[in-house]
Amino acid sequence: MVKDNLMEVEKKVQAACERAGRNRSDVLLIAVSKTKPVSMIREVMETGTIDFGENKVQEMCSKMEEITEPLHWHLIGTLQRNKVKYIVDKAYLIHSVDSIRLAEEIQKEAVKKNVAKVPVLIEVNMAEEDTKAGIHAEETEKMVLEIAKLPNLQIRGLMTIAPFVDDPEENRVHFRAMRELRDKLAAMDIPGVEMKELSMGMTNDFEVAIEEGATMVRVGTAIFGERNYNI
Repeated sequence: MVKDNLMEVEKKVQAACERAGRNRSDVLLIAVSKTKPVSMIREVMETGTIDFGENKVQEMCSKMEEITEPLHWHLIGTLQRNKVKYIVDKAYLIHSVDSIRLAEEIQKEAVKKNVAKVPVLIEVNMAEEDTKAGIHAEETEKMVLEIAKLPNLQIRGLMTIAPFVDDPEENRVHFRAMRELRDKLAAMDIPGVEMKELSMGMTNDFEVAIEEGATMVRVGTAIFGERNYNI
């Protein structure tokens, strides 16, 4: 069932790329496996998928102990500073850097663990929702310039969590604004910053996100089914 779901998502990713005149290889599909058992992750792994997204540090570390194959584990949830030490040398990409203090903690732990470069995305609260993490769009340039000074971090791009809406078209404006912000920062050619990635779009709206330039989409429910938050 999970493999069938993944195939359906893949078809939609492909179709969205075609509509936007983009190559399928330009978009990375991250299977968001938070709250899901290792057995389901292994089913998805059988399709050749190696990119998985987790929200919580403890859960990610636990799954990494059980699954020893070389996967790309993306930390997509809020990262608390006191948890940085557990994943700074394990996460393939940290999507949720939303403060200078967090970036400085990552820098400190990277030095301790001898990690030359920790790849990160800056989380932007593009819709300015009170309930969401991330910085406001107008603060992004200043933060990128500050974090770029930290030698052991490499900014790869931006991430956003769009509002949950019934009609995904409502989020097009946010995705478009994210792409424009990314492009503006990329044009600045900031030393040490690789402003390439746009992590945006989830089960509800990933097709619109791809049409607007997402390079990474984070899809969980459409692949794994509804989440069980009671585990």
